[in-house]
Amino acid sequence: MRGRIIKGIAGFYYVRCGDRMYECKAKGVFRKDNQKPLVGDRVEMDLLDEVQGLGNISRLLPRESELIRPAVANVDQALVIFAIVKPEPNFNLLDRFLIMMGRQEIDCIICFNKADMDAEGIGREFREIYAGCGYRTLTVSAKERTGIAELKDLLMGHTTAVAGPSGVGKSSVINCLQSGVTMETGEISAKIQRGKHTTRHSELIAIGEDSYILDTPGFSSLGLFDLEKEQLADFYPEFAAHEKYCRFGGCAHIGEKDCGVKAAVEKGAVAGVRYENYCLLYAELKAQPRQGERSRKQAGMK
Repeated sequence: MRGRIIKGIAGFYYVRCGDRMYECKAKGVFRKDNQKPLVGDRVEMDLLDEVQGLGNISRLLPRESELIRPAVANVDQALVIFAIVKPEPNFNLLDRFLIMMGRQEIDCIICFNKADMDAEGIGREFREIYAGCGYRTLTVSAKERTGIAELKDLLMGHTTAVAGPSGVGKSSVINCLQSGVTMETGEISAKIQRGKHTTRHSELIAIGEDSYILDTPGFSSLGLFDLEKEQLADFYPEFAAHEKYCRFGGCAHIGEKDCGVKAAVEKGAVAGVRYENYCLLYAELKAQPRQGERSRKQAGMK
């Protein structure tokens, strides 16, 4: 039997085959081959008990994509949710997420929630910054259910990984998108302006025919993994139109003179918040060992 892993909890995998769900364990061969089933995997399953709905996962079918964080398989786009206010968006974290998705060639939708609390209309400014970089953006209010229909249209026909830091209303947005599964929602801590972590496992949720959202635990930090500093500008697509005006080839857009990107920032053609994050991430990457050095350290070499 073939099916798809809908969720995984404490070593058990719940596989949907047609309109039936089966509780499965993964065979030991996966541990031997250093494989681990992921939510979203398409699998072959050996049926153990039809009445009780029990089975064993015997084979993982080839993956179309695989994310490290969140650890999911076979998604074809990502949705990242931030709040417009309470808490204010962490654009450095957002840029890290976009880089992570970009490295795996997965399209990303940026959703700013809590439009009902946006008295000053700053959500429009946030949208314009990232729309200008080529990303699909929208604002919604899970509380008032505004913008939800537009968001759902963008998700139909896809398997979408949904991510976002705690407190932004991610679970509330997900509850608006589907019926049958109600995710827990947490209260914002008035002291630290962050939410309690309420999502404890990844789960594939059907929102329409051949349309799924994959809810994932909240995150507060993302590393840049094995990215080299020279690659960073490739993930800031708005830089491309201005790099031809850089005086030096291979310009890092940091301390060089006659830099087209820096000139664009001064003119407002490149958003200052994006450039500031680029500089911070570049410094972080510059301080870390290069890939060859990391590989030697991991292998125990000097």
